[in-house]
Amino acid sequence: MTDAAQPDRRRSDRRQTDRRTAAADESWFGALGDGDTGFQADDLHDAPRPSAFDSRAAGAPPDDPRRDVQRQQTREARRLATSSDTALSRVFGTYVAARALLGLLLALVPWVVTLPNVHNPLPLFLLCLAYAAQSITFWILPQMRPSESTQPMTRLGRRQWLATAGVDLLVFAALHLFDPGANLNFGALLVLPVLMSGVMATRLVAVGTAAAVALVLLGGVWRTTPDLADGSVLLTQAGLAGIGVFMIALLASEFSGRLVREEMAARGSLEIARQQAQLNRLVIDEMTEGVLVIDRRARVRAANPAARALLVPSGVADAAPFPLHSNDAWATLQAAVERAFEQGSWPDSARELRLMFDGGASRTLQVRARFTRRRSLESERAPPEEFCVVFLEDLHTVQARGRQEKLAAMGRVSAGIAHEIRNPLAAIAQANALLLEEVLSNDQLHLSRMVADNVDRLKRIVDDVMEAAPGAVGEPHVLDANAVVQRVCSDWARTVQLPLDDRSRLRLDLPRSPLGVVFDPEHLRRVLVNLLDNAHRHASGAPGAILVQLSAADALAAVLAVASDGVAIGADVERHLFEPFFSTRSRGTGLGLYICRELCVRHGASIEFRPLDGGQRHRNEFRVTMRRAVLSAQEAASRA
Repeated sequence: MTDAAQPDRRRSDRRQTDRRTAAADESWFGALGDGDTGFQADDLHDAPRPSAFDSRAAGAPPDDPRRDVQRQQTREARRLATSSDTALSRVFGTYVAARALLGLLLALVPWVVTLPNVHNPLPLFLLCLAYAAQSITFWILPQMRPSESTQPMTRLGRRQWLATAGVDLLVFAALHLFDPGANLNFGALLVLPVLMSGVMATRLVAVGTAAAVALVLLGGVWRTTPDLADGSVLLTQAGLAGIGVFMIALLASEFSGRLVREEMAARGSLEIARQQAQLNRLVIDEMTEGVLVIDRRARVRAANPAARALLVPSGVADAAPFPLHSNDAWATLQAAVERAFEQGSWPDSARELRLMFDGGASRTLQVRARFTRRRSLESERAPPEEFCVVFLEDLHTVQARGRQEKLAAMGRVSAGIAHEIRNPLAAIAQANALLLEEVLSNDQLHLSRMVADNVDRLKRIVDDVMEAAPGAVGEPHVLDANAVVQRVCSDWARTVQLPLDDRSRLRLDLPRSPLGVVFDPEHLRRVLVNLLDNAHRHASGAPGAILVQLSAADALAAVLAVASDGVAIGADVERHLFEPFFSTRSRGTGLGLYICRELCVRHGASIEFRPLDGGQRHRNEFRVTMRRAVLSAQEAASRA
């Protein structure tokens, strides 16, 4: 490569880089519609605009010729996108209307001039009347025209060509050949079917029409001057006119083909833009983060459902557009946006804004903002309109997500530590068991039993930590919840030495028929035993103090409830019930209810605490909602 060519290549690379960078800075709100609409996927006239703080866009001169070209191209793209017809269909409509007017003129005007010079004017008069009737009828009756379509009209069909250009060719040829020497020269009309065939028909048809017109011109000369020697000049003129007709047909066909190709390419690009706008709208509507588009007048131009839900204490706010000053609760948000417009920037880190609603309710939002602008197509001289794209998120949701991430990391670390503790713990237990085989004094025996008790406690803690750690979900199990709950409650009652009679603190309310649910049997046992232990610890000693109920909520869900008559759980404790390492006991690990929730989530179930009314005996109730399933034939047979 030569040295002279290298600067050109570098300039070309810079131009390509500028185009790529500008495209990267374009806002995805390029599909944003007019001010009175929300996210409009079909408003394709609003092409993506550079950022309001893009240096290249801000520094470009307003009278740059490239801007005028871009505006012209944008207007043309908008016309192509919004019009119901195409370029060739409009040309065809104009041609049909012109034929009707020409037919009317041929039926009325020419005969005032040509009638004295024509020996037998009746055939010509009837021919012109027939042409006028055909052209006017074709213009009036829309069913004879090509059907309107969103696709470009590329060529005329055979039926339309015969009814228009074909009829014109025959009628104008007859008028020219009937009396070539008349005062009114009909030969000029022969250019019309040639031109329309070149524009609306295929190139072969256009050339054929031009050839027919050339023969008609030569035939007219031969008819007026049978002696070729006397008509050489007229033949030369007719030949040159024929060559001109061929040139008209070829040029019209070439320009028409280029127009069709450009229109098809433009429509293809607009279809891609429409699909991209629809994709943008779908993504924005499905975002869990709220998105608002606000102009300089603090008017919300667009809002996705998540943002509308965050702006009100309950339900969803009205659809955009709406002004921020219409609700006093949005005053802090309005002030922050107006200040951002004045400063022209927003910090990279999010701001926290509190919305105070009527009735004392409030919501703290984490707010981020970016800026973009859009130039109006209706007024080319108007300055670009600036928008502030605001992203909203509930602060509680952000904090909960952070806690979940920390808990997940802590769970993985805790599981690794617990796994490492198992080996030395097993060695301690084995050494203590060997020590118990020796003859020990009472004090030594007491110390050895203390070691054994604490080893068992450490084992339970390790098991709890390992159970709370994230694990893979196995194959779903379908079990009879009625049988499993009854068996677990019986085993648990024997363990804590509770009788199963009318005087027992434990009372069961189970259905009479099998109830199939999706759950692992051992995991369901662990959840139920944990809930029974908590109820046993806080319930009174009266009969029926602990109530276990199992029922079918509907065709899709079953509910297992464990309630106790102990002291009602306070609101400050209720908020932390299912958090790990939270316990009201000094010797508790605080993992029991957390493990229950994790096990329920693994099997598509849920667990919740429901404080009951003060007038009821059982005021504390834990409900486990499980997915119902159909029992297999083997399980149903074993149950029977």
